[in-house]
This record gives sequence, C-alpha cells and structure tokens, in this order.
Amino acid sequence: MRIRTRDKHMARHPKIIALLNDPICADSALRDSLSDWSAWLANERRFSGHTVNAYLRDIKFFLYFVADHIGASPTLSTLQNLQTVDFRAWLASRANNGLKKTTIARALSVVRGFFSWLERNSLGGNPAIKGLNAPKIPHGTPKPIMAKNAIHAVETIKNETGYSWVSTRDAAILLLLYGAGLRISEALGILVKDAPIGNSLTILGKGNKERTVPILPVIQIAVRSYLKSCPHNLMPEEALFRGVRGGALSPRIIQKRMQVLREQLGLPDTATPHALRHSFATHLLSNGGDLRSIQKLLGHVSLSTTQIYTEVDEGHILQQYNAHPRRR
Repeated sequence: MRIRTRDKHMARHPKIIALLNDPICADSALRDSLSDWSAWLANERRFSGHTVNAYLRDIKFFLYFVADHIGASPTLSTLQNLQTVDFRAWLASRANNGLKKTTIARALSVVRGFFSWLERNSLGGNPAIKGLNAPKIPHGTPKPIMAKNAIHAVETIKNETGYSWVSTRDAAILLLLYGAGLRISEALGILVKDAPIGNSLTILGKGNKERTVPILPVIQIAVRSYLKSCPHNLMPEEALFRGVRGGALSPRIIQKRMQVLREQLGLPDTATPHALRHSFATHLLSNGGDLRSIQKLLGHVSLSTTQIYTEVDEGHILQQYNAHPRRR
C-alpha cells in the first residue's frame, strides 16, 4: 500500500512546487513519488529545507539527463527499467561537465536514496543502481585555526577603533563558534529568550537533534555585552543576533568578517567561521578531551565523524617531532 507522507507545509514549499510543476515531471506517478519522498526527507529524516532543496536539484538534473538520454520525458516506469549502462552514462556526463568528484558522489547518493525509498514503499526501485561505485574522493581532514590565531581574531575585533555594538555582536558569535563548537547556522539560530548568558545552552542541530553545550564565562560576558549595546528591540521569540537594519543576521556577514580578519592577521584561506568549530574540537582533543565527549559537544551522530580530528592531532604531533633539532 502506498505510504503518503506529504503535508501542507511541504506541498507549499517553493522548491518542491517548482520541480513538480516542471515539464520533466509530467508523469503523475513520478510527480507523486517525488512529492512524497520530499515530505519524507523533511518530516521523517528531519532534513533542513536547504538539504531538501539540494536533493531536489540533484534529482532534477538526473531527470533531465534521462530525458535527453532516452529522447522522451521520463516516467516512473522508465526509471525502474534503466540499466546499469544508463546510470554509468549519467555519471560520465556529470564528469564531462567538469563537476567535482564530491559533487558527483553526492548526486549518486541522492539518486540511489530515491530508488531505495521507492523500493521500501513498494513503488518499484531499480537494482541496477546498486552496483555502481561512487568516484574515489581524496581523503581530507579539517583545517583548524591555531589557538593563538583564533583568540587573536576575537581580540582584534574588540580592539577596533570605535568599538561598536556590531563589533560586540561579531565577537560574541566568533566566541560561540570557537568556545562552544557551534555551527554558524546554530549560533545565528539562537533566540533572544535562549541567549547564552548561563552555564549551558541547548542547541537544536542537524536533523533537529538536541544537544547541550557548556558556555564559558568569556562567552557569557560577550553575549551580555552585545545585549546591552544592541540598539534594536529584541523580542524573546526572535533571533538573538541582528543585522544593522534590525533583521536576522545573515551568515554571509560573519563570513565577510572572517575574510577581513584573514587579511588583517595573515591567516590562510581555510580560516573560515566553520574552521573555528574545527579548532574547538581539535584543541579539546589536543588537551586531553576524549572522543565521546567531543562527539556529544559537536552533535555528531557517528563517532567515526568525530574521529577525523584524531588525524589532525596526529599531524600536529608529527610536525612537532619533525621540528626537533636532532631530527636533522
């Protein structure tokens, strides 16, 4: 029996409406399946709107390839009858368009996930896609900022001439990223009523998963300073951090702030707001923090995600060893 997971909110979602109204989704069975799958991603998997939009974009590109490949608008039945060679042709077309391996691997994961959902809901699926291998992606490690540079970045903001409420705001946000390990979206999603002026803060992270992080006194002081200096009327249910005109602060403003700091302090291009979160984890690990605790503080579902920071720490140890005078 068909499982209907659609709700009014998802049905009104502009990205979903745009895809479902696209000529590429003329087949009613395909259109209904995509609508239900999108609602399942949002309601069951608790994916953010941004993530659902990215998934829909990958599906749209795939459907347009299929249409060009077979010379007709795809139907749900068409997708179920694609062969391994057809899927390989799609991956090859993505590579020929100059896309990065990470982008191609993500698209394969999305399309494979859609077919798995179809199979679980007795809508057919396609076993041919299961035999495809994702492109090999070079293993990367987080690029943290050195502790002294992270601290210097905050101090540089505080020592600016004409230290304004905007500076107090930016200093508080950077401290939340580095001192509490928040993602920038999490920091900017804090409401006024939940302002981190106490010893802990409950954060709703990825997948709507809650976690509690301790708030250092230096962060509490910075947030109090911002609250005292902010000229806008801060209502309890609204975003804590505001833009110059009073609206919710855009992440791009903080990204630009870090860009300026990179130029001022001579930091590498990898010194981004998210790098401060990497620094939080790496510096905790370097100072004796255990992986399980760091996993909880970061809100990682899997310990394997947190374990990547051990590679950063080992790399630092090797650097120190290579600098030993007797090493030469």
